[in-house]
Amino acid sequence: MSRMIYDYTKDVLEKVSFDAKLFMKELKKAVKNLLPYEIEHLKKWLLYFTEKKPELKQCVYIVIKE
Repeated sequence: MSRMIYDYTKDVLEKVSFDAKLFMKELKKAVKNLLPYEIEHLKKWLLYFTEKKPELKQCVYIVIKE
């Protein structure tokens, strides 16, 4: 079940990546809902995902500071 939440979170983040504010809002929700090891996976995914979208680079600090 937990893996499904992680995958759902990634899907949502990909879909809202057109808007940095919305992306940040969804990312904050994700950090509250995911387990610590899932947040680690999300960090790695975010670093990869934001390479292609530099406007979202600023949002990565939300996960890194956790």
